[in-house]
Amino acid sequence: MDILRIATAGSVDDGKSTLIGRLLYETKSITKDKIEALEAASKRKGLDFTDLSLLTDGLIAEREQGITIDVAHIYFNTPQRKYIIADTPGHFEYTRNMVTGASNTSVSIILIDSRNGVSEQTKRHYYISSLLRTENVVVAVNKMDLVDYSEDRFKEIKESFESTVGKSGFEGQNITFVPLSSLYGDNITTVSEKMSWYKGEALLPILEKIENKEARIGAHEVPARLAVQNVIRPKTTEYHDFRGYAGRIASGEFQVGDQVIALPSRQISSVKSIIKFEQELTSAKAGESVVLTLEDDIDISRGNMIAKVGQAPEGTKAVKAKVCWMDSTELTAGKTYFLQHGVNVQKAKVVSIDSVLDVEHFEESEDRTDIKLNEIGLVNLKTAGEIFVDKYENVPTNGAFILIDPMTNNTVGLGFVQ
Repeated sequence: MDILRIATAGSVDDGKSTLIGRLLYETKSITKDKIEALEAASKRKGLDFTDLSLLTDGLIAEREQGITIDVAHIYFNTPQRKYIIADTPGHFEYTRNMVTGASNTSVSIILIDSRNGVSEQTKRHYYISSLLRTENVVVAVNKMDLVDYSEDRFKEIKESFESTVGKSGFEGQNITFVPLSSLYGDNITTVSEKMSWYKGEALLPILEKIENKEARIGAHEVPARLAVQNVIRPKTTEYHDFRGYAGRIASGEFQVGDQVIALPSRQISSVKSIIKFEQELTSAKAGESVVLTLEDDIDISRGNMIAKVGQAPEGTKAVKAKVCWMDSTELTAGKTYFLQHGVNVQKAKVVSIDSVLDVEHFEESEDRTDIKLNEIGLVNLKTAGEIFVDKYENVPTNGAFILIDPMTNNTVGLGFVQ
């Protein structure tokens, strides 16, 4: 069954956890004993309603503070498809968690409190969705019950979003606006009579129709990429001459007979067989972990890449990238890190910082010399060896990398090749 990956985002108290809890409740994805436990927990808190947000605020600190800190993954399904929701934090301190949670999703649901309207966090989350090339954004104007389900208030927020935020999107991005009340279930699975002025669909029917991102990156016309994670050489008599290259296909599709090129050796061969567990396939798409065997014994090792002839990325030692910084020690020019692209790791030096984003006004500040925790900047890097990357907008799975501090071994930055 098709799986749709979703990221939720919004400011603190915009109702992300309640929205997810409502989706689980409306799709009957909660067991009876779980509902009874929620009712009991809500009474202990002195509430006269069932607090559905308790379903997702799993950490003790989250329940105490009433905020989301870590990224929680929630699973549910309908007769049409399965869903995985990344409930990402809304507070500025946890922007890096939001980036990692939304990195492989097909749709981003950005919640806005109808009383407060568009906030700086709304802008930040929308910018990150655009940076990650999230093609579908649902702007959920929540808590409409607290503004008497006002059509004028909904239109005001919609116009504010389009004038101050929507201008930073990219061509082909779909933005849908839905007024709703997560607390009472208005416009969650069915259109609410309380907002008869709204002529669109409820949230769940909208999600049912959105195309799966994984299906798109697995399309035949997308350049095929496989990063070699292991070279399979069995030490048995039966498979004495077997040599296979194991890895997860990052994008596109490989078929038996395809002419392929190994990088960085640039040697050419053709696909002899595609093996998945004990099954031989004629083709395999993005997302599948397989073993490729080739017609020729060529120079390939862990960290190398296999691509189709005529579709291979150019090797480079100079990378310009948008970097989301995730460390308390700021990024400055001259520092050296490990750059990990897939399974390929290279030493990388920060040559320069071109600009740092001012999320408030969607402007690039060019007079900054550092990038602080949770900030996003445009950086030039120089690597010790070649890496074979695509622009993130063209092939997202091959256009992203992480930066690792060589002293602490911590992941300190997430990069998107420009």
